[in-house]
Amino acid sequence: MVTIKKFRRLLLNLPAAALLAAIAVLAVWAAPAQSAGNGILKIGVLEEPKSLNLWLASDAWSNRILSLMYQPLYLREPNSMELVPWLAAEQPDFDHKTLTCTVKLRPAKWSDGSDFTAEDVVFTGHMIYLYQMPRHYSKWKFIEKVEAVDKHTVRFVLNKPMAIFLSRTLTTPIVQKKQWASLVKQLEGSERALQEILQHDFEEPSVTGPFVVDKWKKGVFVYMKKNPHFFGQGQTIGGHKLGPHIKGIIFKIYGTADAAILALRKGDIDFYWNDIQAGYLKSIENDPDIKLFTNTKSGVYYLGFNLRRAPMDDVAFRRAVATLIAKEFIIKRILQGYGEVLHSMIPPGNEVFYNPNVPKHGAGLDRAQRVKAAYEILSRAGYTWETPPVDAQGKVQKARGIKTPDGKPLREVVILTPPADYDPHRAMSGQMIQEWLREVGIPVVSRPMAFGALIQTVKTQHDFDCFVLGYGKLALDPGYLRAFFHSSQDKPKGWNMSGYNNPEFDQLATESDETMDTAKRRDLIFKMQEILMSEVPYIPLYNPVLVEGVRADRFTGWVPALGGIGNIWSLCEIQAK
Repeated sequence: MVTIKKFRRLLLNLPAAALLAAIAVLAVWAAPAQSAGNGILKIGVLEEPKSLNLWLASDAWSNRILSLMYQPLYLREPNSMELVPWLAAEQPDFDHKTLTCTVKLRPAKWSDGSDFTAEDVVFTGHMIYLYQMPRHYSKWKFIEKVEAVDKHTVRFVLNKPMAIFLSRTLTTPIVQKKQWASLVKQLEGSERALQEILQHDFEEPSVTGPFVVDKWKKGVFVYMKKNPHFFGQGQTIGGHKLGPHIKGIIFKIYGTADAAILALRKGDIDFYWNDIQAGYLKSIENDPDIKLFTNTKSGVYYLGFNLRRAPMDDVAFRRAVATLIAKEFIIKRILQGYGEVLHSMIPPGNEVFYNPNVPKHGAGLDRAQRVKAAYEILSRAGYTWETPPVDAQGKVQKARGIKTPDGKPLREVVILTPPADYDPHRAMSGQMIQEWLREVGIPVVSRPMAFGALIQTVKTQHDFDCFVLGYGKLALDPGYLRAFFHSSQDKPKGWNMSGYNNPEFDQLATESDETMDTAKRRDLIFKMQEILMSEVPYIPLYNPVLVEGVRADRFTGWVPALGGIGNIWSLCEIQAK
């Protein structure tokens, strides 16, 4: 933790022009009890941004700051999760016959005081398309044309219907043409144009969001000040009366959860922007100065199979494994109650597309019943044992010598997990699954692996049996189901890591991607979930509950949402007490 004394020494490394601003930051830090009165919100984070270049940044810490800077045409309202006009003035006008969409823009300015116009939207789209921008191109490649009808009207022409146009294309952050155009012109014809763009940094990015970066002391803090030109100031959007009502935000980098939570308890920060793990909650849940917010995440943590090799290629084997896994135990003992059981790859919080009626293997069974049910599934599929897990009287016993339907001994199965110091929940889940599978005689071992090596092994090399991984922030648009399980994605570095191949699923996935009728698409997504949970290439395990802490005596007006209170709505609405 950086003390005030150490921080003063850091001032010696600052250029003279930054000295006064840094002293102001130090003054706020030196008087934590007065921060609300000063109108400065202090947020503790574990890491600093990797980059504030919108096109390059992909990590969560960068995107938390960038989400307050670069804004989209539409944004999800935190209660209903429906898309509401943000930089747009009204809902999009889509003509299904001509595949044309017209979007009216609200009056807005960039942080340099210049007008936000349709030309900025057109330029952003052209830039994404021209350079095939990573993480964005897939959401724009089906756009045949985007044009400025007038200063505040944009027209999109699609070359085919695409469901993600509304949910993903129109939620793309917009960049300023004036700031980027000269660089793009300089790079015309260059083979390194994309690399140059990704590596470029502006000293003063021009943005439309509620805050702009004022100072960044690497490894110590990022200070964002209120954008006086923010279009939402004083406006009611999506039923929310917006500010910001604070002067600025200091993001303090702590590096460890221990240091950040101690800072929250001492009053050095007002908000710890990260999930508070269960081990810390006992020490702070009765602290009258701290208020805890609990929200569900749009996440899924799961056991994945490699369907390219035996016995994982046998659906009976996969169903037996799913039956043996007691997800409720994982929630209660490993997550200590801070999570929800998952039965689909779409979490229940996604109310529009979640199918509650998928097959739920082993749900409601006790330990003995799970063993008996798994034994029955495997026996019907032709598996045999020297000593079966259930004796002639129907009692569970220690199994030995399991053999596959061809009479050969079942080889050892390895479950890869991240190490415990990276994610104890996934590591411990792997250990428990190991023990449960051994109850029916399956020779299995759970093996932790460094996270980077694990991803390389699973996603690129496809050299694995099973793995425990997860996605902590799934998009609300369920198009990811196609990416995860469509056969076209079964390739090195493709998203179909399991090697799942089902022509019926592929057809449904493609049709759902090209369906812009929400009700029809919902039916297709429901069928896709039923197929997946019947054939279980992945077994969804749990979705952690997100617990966040704020100082109860500083600010009020936090906005809970799927994914927590750390969102742009909160930071536009909170006020000092």
